[in-house]
Amino acid sequence: MPALTRTDVVGRVEWLGLVPSRAADLASVSTAELRLDFAGPAGEDHGGATRPSCSRVLDLYPRGTEIRNTRQLALVGTEELAEIAEGMGLERLDPAWLGATMALSGIPDFSHLPPSARLQFDSGATITVDMQNRPCHLPGPVIARETGMDAKAFRRAARGRRGVTAWVERVGDVRIGDGVRLHVPDQRVWRAS
Repeated sequence: MPALTRTDVVGRVEWLGLVPSRAADLASVSTAELRLDFAGPAGEDHGGATRPSCSRVLDLYPRGTEIRNTRQLALVGTEELAEIAEGMGLERLDPAWLGATMALSGIPDFSHLPPSARLQFDSGATITVDMQNRPCHLPGPVIARETGMDAKAFRRAARGRRGVTAWVERVGDVRIGDGVRLHVPDQRVWRAS
């Protein structure tokens, strides 16, 4: 029996990007297609099989501990981007300003996809959702630079809408306009008792 359930939810790739150098700028550079390898998207500075631990896992490891890289991609939902923009009083919020890898449409409640959900693209390339991407302070300066807005406005508006982080499970190419089907774990929600 499969451990993942294929859903009827099929989204669409609306935007793709890469962060070539986090040291130079958090903002992504848009691209028409991505080659996904086991180390992540080719040319993505967040790529690699391992990474130094960050604030997301401070309860587990001291900052900088080498761990498996489950944050190879940063995905956002276009519907949630529109909600964040509205909450900030902006006409639109460019996914590049967030350092995003992909903006997908048509997947409801995107930032709350369950960990271990799979997103499978038309090519067969498949990524695994790690966890919700919390609204950190890093996009603030990029958004302020692009819009003149207070850098702190993003964190307030993006709470619960920042998207998810993910890693590559099956290699392949992803292009703007591709379909993407959601598969979810076939298990009940965890409870402490």
